[in-house]
Amino acid sequence: MILAAVLFPEKPLVAFTVGSVVLALLTFRSTSEMKDWRDQTWGFAKQITPLLLGGILAAGFFLGSPGAKDAGIVPNRWIQALVGDDPGVFYGVVSGTGTVPGWLGMIWPVWTNFFASLVGAFMYFATLTEVPIVRGLMDSGMGQGPALALLLAGPALSLPSMLVINSILGPRKTITYVTLVVVLSTVVGVMFGAMAGR
Repeated sequence: MILAAVLFPEKPLVAFTVGSVVLALLTFRSTSEMKDWRDQTWGFAKQITPLLLGGILAAGFFLGSPGAKDAGIVPNRWIQALVGDDPGVFYGVVSGTGTVPGWLGMIWPVWTNFFASLVGAFMYFATLTEVPIVRGLMDSGMGQGPALALLLAGPALSLPSMLVINSILGPRKTITYVTLVVVLSTVVGVMFGAMAGR
């Protein structure tokens, strides 16, 4: 695998394929524990692949493709107005004028990251589907800070997990946990957005 990576540095798929074949050969010729690992890995791959492809299909259907303007069902302007970097899009949708008040520009990074964290906390992400969904959102105009906030809050929480946590820990601890995830995701998103914007 290392040799393939050295010989074909511009084609990482070659090294990945060689590594996969070598790993498969090792698990076929090994102990029963390695064979069990191989069988479980193959079972997980069969479960995850349809979910991943479904997430990519849904992201493309709702959000369109990066090269096309408003090719999906959800218009790019809506995404830019809620979690975009420019508060002028939101203010233009709400008021119809182009002049953005100073206070809106100041709170805009906090609002967009908080909104992305809150949506991510209640949204259920199947394994690996958050990547194509966030990529589609970013291609539609989502800022980098809100994208990170969504990626942090999404896998940590969902409405079903909140219900389970509530049944085990009670409402006060559940509210504390949800609040911490949303607030910390918001803070990290604001910091990352400020660093990425420079």
